[in-house]
Amino acid sequence: MGFLDRIKKQFGDGNYAGDEFGGASGNDGSGLPDGNSGNFLFATGIECSYPTIQNGKVRRDLLRECGHYDYMKEDLGLVKEMGLNVLRYGLPYYSIHQGPGKFDWSFADEAMAELKRLKITPILDLMHFGVPDWIGDYQNPDLPVHFAEYAGAVAERYPWVRYYTPVNEIYVTARLSGKEGAWNEQLKTDKGFVTALKHCVAASIMGNHEIAKRRNDCVIVQSESAEYTHELCATPSPGVALENELRFLSLDLLYANPPSATVAMYMMDNGLTREEYNWFMAGKPPGYQVMGNDYYGRNERIKLPDGSIQTSMDVLGWYEITKDYYERYRMPVMHTETNVFEADLAPIWLMKQWVSIMRMRRDGIPVLGFTWYSLIDQMDWDSQLKEINNNVNACGLYDLNRKPRPVAETYKTLLKEFGQITIVPHAEMLEITNRPARLKVAT
Repeated sequence: MGFLDRIKKQFGDGNYAGDEFGGASGNDGSGLPDGNSGNFLFATGIECSYPTIQNGKVRRDLLRECGHYDYMKEDLGLVKEMGLNVLRYGLPYYSIHQGPGKFDWSFADEAMAELKRLKITPILDLMHFGVPDWIGDYQNPDLPVHFAEYAGAVAERYPWVRYYTPVNEIYVTARLSGKEGAWNEQLKTDKGFVTALKHCVAASIMGNHEIAKRRNDCVIVQSESAEYTHELCATPSPGVALENELRFLSLDLLYANPPSATVAMYMMDNGLTREEYNWFMAGKPPGYQVMGNDYYGRNERIKLPDGSIQTSMDVLGWYEITKDYYERYRMPVMHTETNVFEADLAPIWLMKQWVSIMRMRRDGIPVLGFTWYSLIDQMDWDSQLKEINNNVNACGLYDLNRKPRPVAETYKTLLKEFGQITIVPHAEMLEITNRPARLKVAT
């Protein structure tokens, strides 16, 4: 029995595209902190990845490894010290959801209470590269049903939260778990990739659906990696051409955008059924949908004539790559992650990202916000968390001792100069309201 059969058994044979639901609205309807005269979301994030490695024997947990469980209140205080009011924040799904109908809210309650006390607006990240041990991995067709239960429980418990990222970087999750053998199921097959991807997208849709039942004005910020592979070959290879199409696949399924015939055949060849495809194409999920584009210089790669792959840094950059995504989906945009591992290069990298955002705004594209990721330095991302090296990645606004890095001052300068801007020029005439999101497609 596939994931769609399980969804129908649990939720009925319905269309889970955008619908109009009852639910609570926010205090002022905007979901933004009090006193924020501009509605542009300047943000940072707490790194919270938790995949398993070594064939499931070891659980990485960056909240633990970077000290956030011990320094949660201090870390959230640093967000305010920066002058920021918005935080991408991930609750540890793997440890909270302990079985069907069973949850451990001890840490989550403490953290969410502190966020609310400090008047920090969270963009709540519900699944970040891992699942609970009892679910297994991303090959489990029960994942969408179990995750939907969790997402609904979170929205029920914290009704004041409006902004969500149900499943972080679906494409990266599926690629590293099902295709590259790095995390979780550690498969190296196209079928493993397609299976992980369709289960993650379905989980996101069903989780979104459960959130919208309880919060009908929810804003869904779908953080996804913005990527591109260049090729220094006289004759372009079909493999690279396919890779540059597959980077869109998670969003194609999520936003009901028909992929190319080549990609559709690839999916069908690797386990996607026609019924599942039609289900994904029924329409966009409910709520206000924002396309988050994560961009690191290492997202761009160059394939050399000898077949080797090198990181190319910003040949195209966030602007050009995100414009490709925008022209494909015509969705409001947010720059949801960026950093560099070299602390001395971080200030100029931040400024380059901001120049790209300003250029995007001048082109009339609505950019919701910007995120320097993350607040605190990270661990072992230079090896994609595959190895426990305890290598500090100096990419935070603060180091692991909670001391500011140079990029923190650069970000504060940017906030001082641009802190009152709106999502698009002259948008002060508009507002983010508490009106329920309307029907996106006919059911």
